[in-house]
Amino acid sequence: MSHIRVRIAAVAVLLAPLAACSPGSGPDATARSAGHEGAEATPGRPATVTVVPEGRGAEAGVTVKVTATGGTLTSVTVADGDGHALTGTFSTDRASWVSRRKAAPGTSYTVTAATTDETGTDGTATSGFTTAGADKVNKVDWRPGANTTVGVAQPVSLVFDHPVTDRAEVERQLKITTSERTEGSWAWMKDWSGRDRVDWRPRQYWKPGTKVTLEAELNGTDSGDGGWFVRDYSTTFTIGARQIVEVDLDRKLLTLERDGRTVRTIPVSGGTPGGDKRSWKGTAVLMAKEGTINMNSETVGLGDSYDKMVDHSMRLTWSGMYAHAAPWNERWFGKANMSSGCIGMSDDDAAWFYGQVRPGDPFEIKGRDTKGTVDPGNGFGDWNVPWDRWQAMSALR
Repeated sequence: MSHIRVRIAAVAVLLAPLAACSPGSGPDATARSAGHEGAEATPGRPATVTVVPEGRGAEAGVTVKVTATGGTLTSVTVADGDGHALTGTFSTDRASWVSRRKAAPGTSYTVTAATTDETGTDGTATSGFTTAGADKVNKVDWRPGANTTVGVAQPVSLVFDHPVTDRAEVERQLKITTSERTEGSWAWMKDWSGRDRVDWRPRQYWKPGTKVTLEAELNGTDSGDGGWFVRDYSTTFTIGARQIVEVDLDRKLLTLERDGRTVRTIPVSGGTPGGDKRSWKGTAVLMAKEGTINMNSETVGLGDSYDKMVDHSMRLTWSGMYAHAAPWNERWFGKANMSSGCIGMSDDDAAWFYGQVRPGDPFEIKGRDTKGTVDPGNGFGDWNVPWDRWQAMSALR
């Protein structure tokens, strides 16, 4: 890789971006610049500054390195056209500086380096480079949203637009900070949509009141397969009360517990036994409270058995399992499982229950005749994976 070599005059000299200029004018100055690149500077002679990468079409996804020969660096600024700066660190002898973050694709940077030489003479040099553009921009859909209060089972979840083949490099840029020093781990999986996804969950349910911050410093990270991230992501949220919903499909009862106490038990009807209409078991996490929605059996592969507006709908999986009001099934509440897979209850019970729960609350579902355990990628089935196996799903293990 070629380098920008810039000599700094005893007074501040402004250098044009993408060019290496000599410190003075005339044949002698030009000869010194061209003939002694990298040579040791002598007292009274300007320092030399080198910047990597350089030029147009420079490599993206690399750190920026600034080096001074014949002097030391007193300050370095590397900023893009919007004024966003890459922070960095100096070597012990301040002869070099390396950015902490990597250069993003398709971005022009201006590098300003201030130096002092062995005689104490100060100088400033400015140069620039532009990185090559990205073949594909990889965007992120993340949950939960910023400044929300969620239940004790809510994971941090990132779903990517394009495949992530360098999972370890991406995971290194993800940082979770909690007010309670919560133990947790990232795990990679396929989302129900088929896209790559990584979730962070605690070893056990969150402690109520915990403040959680995600910092995804992905700008300039190569996700592999020609995809690049060109921005950072962050979110901060709070854990609410410890609410756990227990659903016993054998007894046809739903129980809401808050802080270890039973708040209310509701008669329900789950999925019809013996076929595709059975309910899922295991721990499902309330994904969203969607209110009144249209439910069409054809969208979940159950033919044309129903097409109706449903009130107080609470989504539990991407595959279409909800808890909701089901007045048409009223005669079966508490007596038999006769739904198409959802957890149905009366209008009054559903209205009350809808007002009590929040996204992130766990639904712990059990029953003999179900169609299996909720997969981690089907909504937030993360809690159905044993802790040891969950840790092993990290790309850094």
